[in-house]
Amino acid sequence: MRFPARAGTTLGMDVPAVGEPLPSVGYVAQLPDEPAGDLYDARPGCPLLVEQWRGNVVRPGIVGHGVVAGPDGLGAGRSWTTKFIVDRVVRSDDRLEFGAVDESSGLGFTCEVEALAGGAIRIRHTLTNRAAGVYLLDELSVSVPIPDDHTELLEFTGRHGGERVPQRHPIVDGVSLHESRAGKPGCESATILVAGTPGFGFAHGRVVGMTVAWSGNTRLGAARGAQGPAFLLGGELLQPGEIALGMGESYTTPWVFVIAAEDGLDGLAHALHTWQRTLPTHPGPQPATLNVWEAVYFDHRQDKLEELARLAARVGMERFVLDDGWFHLRRNDHAGLGDWWVDPDVWPDGLQPLADTVHGLGMAFGLWFEPEMINPDSGLFRAHPEWVLQPAGRLPLEQRNQQVLDLTHDAAWTTVRDQLDAVLTATPVDFVKWDHNRDLLEAGSTAREGAPAFHDQTEAYLRLLDDLRQRHPQIAWESCASGGGRIDLGTIEHVQRFWTSDMTDALARQRIQRWTGQLVAPEYLGAHISAPTSHQTGRTLGLDFRAGTALFGSFGIEWDLTGASEADLDRIAEWTQIYRSHRALLQGGRTFRCDLPDPTAHGYGVVAEDGSEAIVALAQLDESASNRGNTLRIPGLQPQTRYRVVWLGPVAESATGPLGDQTISGAALATSGLWLPRQRPETVSILHMGCSNREE
Repeated sequence: MRFPARAGTTLGMDVPAVGEPLPSVGYVAQLPDEPAGDLYDARPGCPLLVEQWRGNVVRPGIVGHGVVAGPDGLGAGRSWTTKFIVDRVVRSDDRLEFGAVDESSGLGFTCEVEALAGGAIRIRHTLTNRAAGVYLLDELSVSVPIPDDHTELLEFTGRHGGERVPQRHPIVDGVSLHESRAGKPGCESATILVAGTPGFGFAHGRVVGMTVAWSGNTRLGAARGAQGPAFLLGGELLQPGEIALGMGESYTTPWVFVIAAEDGLDGLAHALHTWQRTLPTHPGPQPATLNVWEAVYFDHRQDKLEELARLAARVGMERFVLDDGWFHLRRNDHAGLGDWWVDPDVWPDGLQPLADTVHGLGMAFGLWFEPEMINPDSGLFRAHPEWVLQPAGRLPLEQRNQQVLDLTHDAAWTTVRDQLDAVLTATPVDFVKWDHNRDLLEAGSTAREGAPAFHDQTEAYLRLLDDLRQRHPQIAWESCASGGGRIDLGTIEHVQRFWTSDMTDALARQRIQRWTGQLVAPEYLGAHISAPTSHQTGRTLGLDFRAGTALFGSFGIEWDLTGASEADLDRIAEWTQIYRSHRALLQGGRTFRCDLPDPTAHGYGVVAEDGSEAIVALAQLDESASNRGNTLRIPGLQPQTRYRVVWLGPVAESATGPLGDQTISGAALATSGLWLPRQRPETVSILHMGCSNREE
């Protein structure tokens, strides 16, 4: 059989049958609507749950054992291997579910497979202990086979301010794992694992991708042995003893997304972006946003902030966000986290006057929080040191002068919820920037005598966020974690925006935004015009390059506009108008990235779903090694329609565009492409292609 029967990512599987072992998947591929006949064949397969009894000795998908109390003490190591037999199958057009049981171990198993809008599939497993005693689960992973010609692997690494750096390597025998152990995906996260045909790129090559939709610890990997196909594996990374299932208790993995495409990395991205745009929490076109962090840092003075708000409105901003520094003791990053009330020494009349000014200027008002963190220099820590995640007997290493609040403590969870709720009730807030600025190290809970609590902490975070969302439905929420450290397909179902990176240098942002878009649609990715000289790198870049880089995300400003010239303010207003005029296309069309031979240039853009128009950018990052220029091939336009190509920004030498008065067909743009001459370093040229009335 194949699942699903419609076009998109397809699993070719054994037919799940009651009384038989778990079915194998023979292939994963992007296929059209089901043709006549059965596409499954007898090639070696890989079950969605790899069990050791099958002879696969490379990497099992279930690792654990039972512990039973007996007359001689605890008997460990029981039920450490399984052979599940299917006892239930339920199938519809877009959903497949089968249950199984292993009588010898007393374990029950359920696998759910869902086909999503856009063509992706997501899979998750549930394990239930039906026997007496406790089953200690160490790993439960989803696996899918890799086609035999998919011999290259792409994953990501990175750091704070340098997220999502691509790294490629061949698939070899053995196991290649990329693990996130920081209690969140982290800035060095694998993000998505992609196997593909040799040399696959943005627009070419057959690829299969996998990502774990979870905001905590994760594991992604590829495994290959001398027998059977190579396979991708993914799931939650569990700490020792973290999941102890008593009789009747269950554990469910996060959703693991699997995507196949025939047209390279852009095909994978499009499938995920399409699904994201169906979510109930999807933001739609995003307002232009000014955030004050790099303008004032902790120096909160009402007159300065109100002047910033007036300048934000002058250049066309639609949202104004007050960042860190407004609450009790928060004059620097050494104190205050955990004491979530407005500091009367800085804001004697509260935040209402500033919010009223912002609203009076026609903008939404936003506020920063870091609810999961606590400073030792805070009233909450002094009152409840036991509310810090910690192993038995000692505190973890401090990072950024802070520890992590143990949200698995009911009282701690309720306290921070009530504090945030009080602020959001007292002040008319329209947007919250939710930060998470340190790793979870040795994250045990005193409620469990120091046992690991990474999983429960992640669930508590999502429960806290959802509780506040329900109490304040008018608020839009942004996920920020030292910048881009919590960008995943679990969080995306709960927020409207991500802060892509604390790096606002536009040259660095070109790469960061390019690769973050592999997982997340551009409308989610905060992209701001920074100060002329970057606060992170010290590099000075022109305004048009900074603004043009920000245009292809959730556009905004991270700059002290009180120091900007009148000419700069006017130019920012022009860019803001470009964004506001075209954001429906920028944030609703199909994203593409060009495979250019020049490594110093990035070509990219967005095409309307109906092929009626496109916006295309050529960013020259450094001095090119040649004078050959670059050819941009634009996919997705209507082949027979002719398009007029005009400069969108910045002001160029020809108001009519690089082709003058000539028009060009969609077919020509896709095949021969649009040639642009060599550009100066650290510049961006942006073009609009719209349907022309001119006949062939």
